[in-house]
Amino acid sequence: MRKVRVEDAVGLTLCHDITKMVDGFKGPAFKRGHVIREEDIEELLNIGKKTVFIWEENAGELHEEDCALRMAAMAPVEGAHYTAPSEGKVLLIADTDGMFRVDTELLTDINSIGDLTISTLPDHFPVKKGDRLASMRIVPLVTQEEQIISAEKMCDGRKLLNLRTYHERRTGVIITGSEVYSGRIKDKFEPVVRAKLAKYPGEIVGVTICDDDLDMIVSEAKKHLDRGADFLIFTGGMSVDPDDITPTAIRQLGAGIITHGVPAQPGNMTLVAYLGDIPVLGVPGAAISLPTTIFDVLLPQIYAGDRLTKQDLIRLGDGGLCRMCETCHFPTCTFGRY
Repeated sequence: MRKVRVEDAVGLTLCHDITKMVDGFKGPAFKRGHVIREEDIEELLNIGKKTVFIWEENAGELHEEDCALRMAAMAPVEGAHYTAPSEGKVLLIADTDGMFRVDTELLTDINSIGDLTISTLPDHFPVKKGDRLASMRIVPLVTQEEQIISAEKMCDGRKLLNLRTYHERRTGVIITGSEVYSGRIKDKFEPVVRAKLAKYPGEIVGVTICDDDLDMIVSEAKKHLDRGADFLIFTGGMSVDPDDITPTAIRQLGAGIITHGVPAQPGNMTLVAYLGDIPVLGVPGAAISLPTTIFDVLLPQIYAGDRLTKQDLIRLGDGGLCRMCETCHFPTCTFGRY
């Protein structure tokens, strides 16, 4: 790479994009490979370029766009695509909804190499089709190829980035509480759960309202399983009062409870269990009255097929306190990040 005065660069080929920023616009004024013309000189000077860089073959060096392409190649992501290089970087774009995952330890190691920079959305982040997931570029215009080779070796056999697409679920919903069963108060949970599950693929196989009766709750849950449910949601009776029997019913159903209670608010008394491979959630009443609770944090992971562990749920403590913003922006916030 050789540095040349703009006035002496006519007829030479740019080896990098030149960015222009004016009136809110930011983008390439001249692209890599552009052959500089006499009429370009005034424009280059107007955007503050007194010199430009011309590519000269130099063994062991790679251009920023070539580096970006190799960085993309070392981290393929099913369900997403990389853009063509622009201004020295490539972007990773989601082709589907899903849960975005990052090997944060590997990301730190790659970003520690030297000239390489990879920025991503946080690990465990629910994304929509079309979202930007990651950006890759080097800081200088060129770098030593050995840096890219080091990163490629680090990624060998490991998955730096992953987009776990959502799978269809057949959900059975069991609402408990004598006050609801008897008709003394109107159930408010069914419309809430229907609205939340509508964001994910699948169907609700049934919604049942049960009295505070252990045998009834277990029996109705089994009916949902017989209908093909592969996800069960219970609500009501999730506190620690002696007459709150829903957790007992979940145990009697045969599910193994991972935790009853998580270090996150709202939704502190959430229960997570598995009946074989079937996830079971016990959802406390906060889900009815608040726009976002830990229920919303766990749903995308369940639909992505992640099997939650006790350690996963313990880590919710860091970022587990909702800020109760006047306007909820979840998931674009700190809540549920771990």
